[in-house]
Amino acid sequence: MNYGAILALVCGYLLGSIPFGLLLTRAAGLGDVRKIGSGNIGATNVLRTGNKGLAAATLLLDALKGTAAVLIAGHLAPELAPWAGFGAFLGHLFPVWLGFKGGKGVATYLGVLIGLAWQVALIFALVWLVMAFLFRYSSLAALTAAVIVPIALYFLSAPQNAVLFVVMSIIVFIKHRANISRLIAGTEGKIGAKG
Repeated sequence: MNYGAILALVCGYLLGSIPFGLLLTRAAGLGDVRKIGSGNIGATNVLRTGNKGLAAATLLLDALKGTAAVLIAGHLAPELAPWAGFGAFLGHLFPVWLGFKGGKGVATYLGVLIGLAWQVALIFALVWLVMAFLFRYSSLAALTAAVIVPIALYFLSAPQNAVLFVVMSIIVFIKHRANISRLIAGTEGKIGAKG
């Protein structure tokens, strides 16, 4: 890991740490999204405000953080793109502005994937949509897709990025441990349920 990689990681982190879910809900006069539902700043919890537009905007902007970090770093030096993407992912999870208490990283994970291997991002989206349609649990859909991504990267598109996404997928599972417990207990909130 050289100085370029460290700089890419740090810059990606700062970009990823912008808490769009919190900023958008406050700007819309809906208060602090951390005080409803799961307390998360991501799109699924923003949806619990009942505002689908804000939830969609949060999803898009959280994803674009990851994509932008990858594309900007990749334009400067392709080998730095994964580092910047990983930094953006960590920034969303642990934003310095919110006492290192951020989201669960799924949208930013997808954004990084779009920047590094868009074909596999389509697989992620398809798996997520199918699982969400069948079971209506955002967490279950995300976790299933996160299992598929490293496998798809290894066999279909970018094996050099498979290890990165193994690490990111493990982190996604760790961040979802409470959701996993609720899924097992049958108490996990379904998509569209208000907080």
